[in-house]
Amino acid sequence: MKLDRKYTDKQEKEAEDKLFKAIKTLQSFEEYRSFFQDILTPSEFQAIKDRWAVAALLDEGYTYREINAITGVSITTVTRVARFLSDGSGGYQIALERL
Repeated sequence: MKLDRKYTDKQEKEAEDKLFKAIKTLQSFEEYRSFFQDILTPSEFQAIKDRWAVAALLDEGYTYREINAITGVSITTVTRVARFLSDGSGGYQIALERL
């Protein structure tokens, strides 16, 4: 996260909205895959995939240690995802319920 931001809060929200609108235009898994491979570094993309896998496993009732053994994701990351599952904005829950 950049600490020396040049955008105002309003400009930041507008940039975020434009990103979400761009994502919303994508129409297939291949388009999603291409977009995210272009916009994210390989390590950022892996981190997002790991967090999603952890969220799904937590939702299925796996323990932190089981998730670590299955995925290789650190306990710290599992804990962070669990915290956002329970105290976040609800995004994980919405997506998990819709699947």
